[in-house]
Amino acid sequence: MHYEIAPSILAADFSRLGDEVAAVIDAGADLIHFDVMDNHFVPNLTIGPPILASLRKRFPDTPIDVHLMTSPPDRLVHQFLELSAHRIAIHPESTSDPQGLLEFIRQHGVRAGIVLNPDVPIAIVDALENVVDFVLVMSVYPGFGGQKFIQSSIEKIRSLSRKIAESGQSIAISVDGGISLNNIRAVAEAGATTLVAGSSIFQSSDYRDTISRMRKQLPA
Repeated sequence: MHYEIAPSILAADFSRLGDEVAAVIDAGADLIHFDVMDNHFVPNLTIGPPILASLRKRFPDTPIDVHLMTSPPDRLVHQFLELSAHRIAIHPESTSDPQGLLEFIRQHGVRAGIVLNPDVPIAIVDALENVVDFVLVMSVYPGFGGQKFIQSSIEKIRSLSRKIAESGQSIAISVDGGISLNNIRAVAEAGATTLVAGSSIFQSSDYRDTISRMRKQLPA
């Protein structure tokens, strides 16, 4: 099984963001998680295309995992495609045509995903499974970093993994929210292959050691 560890720069020191991204890449990160919040769909305002455009000058080939917590996300999808995002995830309830938007993302050779908030059932995947490459399960409520992992997310991930296997679709599972050394193995064993971690990496004293220890916790 191939696993990816994706540091969320929402938890990074924004006064030295470029150096923070360089540090986690050097420490072994597989991709960079880029949280976009609009103070409308979620109660916070974070970063957008101009920040990624700046980072792209320094990191032209680094895989970027964009999570759009915006309503509507349509125009931003266009901008992030132009900035060579590797993956783009949208909340299906944030747009009037999630299927069309997901198809549009895939037509540009970019992996398309939907996001399931803690109170959104996995059944929503049924209607979109033919246009989805991955599902991002939120193990906290979106809008703020540093929240505590919702323990019931483990069973949700496990149920989603079973549903995907039964469907015969090739859909990956990502998990975002409160991921740490204490729960990363259980999350992976439940079926997740991309683990998004913010505070547990960026608040540690040694990014390389933290990412290495996380990787060692993952199942073979």
